[in-house]
Amino acid sequence: MKNHGMKALVLSGGKGSRLRPITHTSAKQLIPIVNKPILFYGLEAIAKAGIKEVGIIVGETQAEIRAAVGDGSAFGFKATYIPQEQPLGLAHAVKISRKFMGDSPFLMFLGDNLLKGGLGPLVADFFEQKPNAQILLAQVPNPSAFGVVELEGGKVIRLVEKPKEPKSDLALVGVYLFDKNIFEAIGHIKPSARGELEITDAIQWLVDKGYTVVGKRIEGWWKDTGKLEDLLEANRLIHENIKLFIHKDARVDSLSRLEGRVVIEAGVEVLESVIRGPAVIGANSRIIRSYVGPYSSIYYDALVENSEIEHSIVLEHARIRDIRRIQDSLIGQRVEVVRSGAKPEAYRIMVGDSSRIEIP
Repeated sequence: MKNHGMKALVLSGGKGSRLRPITHTSAKQLIPIVNKPILFYGLEAIAKAGIKEVGIIVGETQAEIRAAVGDGSAFGFKATYIPQEQPLGLAHAVKISRKFMGDSPFLMFLGDNLLKGGLGPLVADFFEQKPNAQILLAQVPNPSAFGVVELEGGKVIRLVEKPKEPKSDLALVGVYLFDKNIFEAIGHIKPSARGELEITDAIQWLVDKGYTVVGKRIEGWWKDTGKLEDLLEANRLIHENIKLFIHKDARVDSLSRLEGRVVIEAGVEVLESVIRGPAVIGANSRIIRSYVGPYSSIYYDALVENSEIEHSIVLEHARIRDIRRIQDSLIGQRVEVVRSGAKPEAYRIMVGDSSRIEIP
């Protein structure tokens, strides 16, 4: 797609408090889904839509985000980092990007969101219809957990943040397109009860002042990966697209079975094990006398030994040994889940804040 002068603003400043303790050590946007950081799916879609300049809002985890994304050249754009001292709201993030944006139209993308399908058609629509703002909407079963939008003939008439009694089931998805008028709107709004400048209030100001705000329903699925269930669901959905791949530098012994669509990366060892796809085993991980079931992503340098795991995400350097069965789980970096065998039998647990452990 030709360079159309549109810029992008990607928000990756949040702390991921709902995914603790995983995110004490890592930015939530860098948690891998099918062995690729969540953030990268959005950045790849932005690059594919022909956007060449991307501002990235960063907070406490900025060192990790910068290390992962670099100057943006790996994606095909130029990255500029915009520090947000405190998480003061989406509209505040837009406000502090003013200098970077100039008068360019821009696409705003929340870095922990995942969309099926590209951003190219949205950008093309924006240039064709020339609204002042274009927001993306999805039907959700629980609208009171989201910003909810009321439409009349495709035009937005009202936005309400987390309404107690929603008037529609259309929620704001984390993708927005704006022209420069959004900056004036943000200049006119006050912080909400939670002390944040809400993007919904800024868009409502545009609506009230007679600017054109268009709502577009998305095709396919969308996930905000802030919670474990959503993360695992996104992991399951993206696994549907994988294709069988076994790296030539991987070793799968004759006592092992690979079933279905399985990705085995370089340096992996699979010994006396069954891996049933769709599943991904990351570089230099070892699977020994174990079963890895569908919708499992094992990141790099991990070990699964004498254990069963499925529908789970295992991060780098984790060790799982002698565990009968793990499912629907997120195992963090360098976490060890092992059976001690010592008597008397008791669970011995060391976990971070806000963790959750379910024991049968």
